[in-house]
Formats: sequence, C-alpha cells, structure tokens
Amino acid sequence: MLKSKINITMDKDLIDYIKVFAEEQRTTVSEIFTQFILNLKRTKEKDTTEVILDNPDFTESLLQTIGEIKAGKVKWSKYNEVFNGNSFQ
Repeated sequence: MLKSKINITMDKDLIDYIKVFAEEQRTTVSEIFTQFILNLKRTKEKDTTEVILDNPDFTESLLQTIGEIKAGKVKWSKYNEVFNGNSFQ
C-alpha cells in the first residue's frame, strides 16, 4: 500500500499519552491511528469482520489471550523464531 504523510494538531497531553501507549504496546503511533481509522471504515461499511467478533467462542478466546498478555504469561518471539527466516512473498 502506498503511504503518505498527514499532519494533525492535538493537545500535547494526548500526544504524550499516545506515544507512551504505543511504546507500551510495542507498536507505533502511526499504526494506532491506522487501526483506528480502519475500524471506523469497517464499521461504516458494515464489514463482515463483525461476524467473527460476534462469535462467542472467538470473543472468549480473544479475551483469554488479552488476559494472558496482560498477566505476562505470553512468551514473545522474534519473527525468525516463528517463521524460520522465511518470508511470505
């Protein structure tokens, strides 16, 4: 996907918060905004992703995974450890 820059103006407190949040979540501010906008788009377009999220088993599994991450029970792996150095092309 071709990327472009966008400039936005926000309160300094919000900027500081989103930077800390991004670091804690091991992501970028840009990715947080991207996911937020994509969620808005999917909601507006009534994307079928909602069907997956409405599934009680999926929701339970997702919440369990989030709980394990918050509790520190998940072992984070490097890309090469997971995919044996192979990339998807």
